[in-house]
Amino acid sequence: MANVRNLKKEINYVLGDIIEQIYQWEKQSSNTNSEEGTALIDECISLFDELMAMVNQKSEQSPKAHYKAVRVALAEKSVAIEKKLAKL
Repeated sequence: MANVRNLKKEINYVLGDIIEQIYQWEKQSSNTNSEEGTALIDECISLFDELMAMVNQKSEQSPKAHYKAVRVALAEKSVAIEKKLAKL
C-alpha cells in the first residue's frame, strides 16, 4: 500500500509544481488570471482527476505493471503541459 500512497503523492507534487510554474509565469508577465494560464490549470486538474481514477481502478494486470503505466502517463502528459507553458 505504501506504493499507492507514494504514487498519489508523486502525482500531487508534479501537478502542483506545474500549477505553481503557471502562477509564476502569470506573475512575471503581468497576465494575472490569463485565459491561457487558466486553461493550463484546468488541464492539470483534469489530468489529476484522470490519474487518480487510474490509480484507484482495479486492474486485470499485475499491480506493479498498472502503477508503472500510471507513472508513464503522468510523465508523458505532464511534459506535454510543460511544453505548452514554455510556448507562452
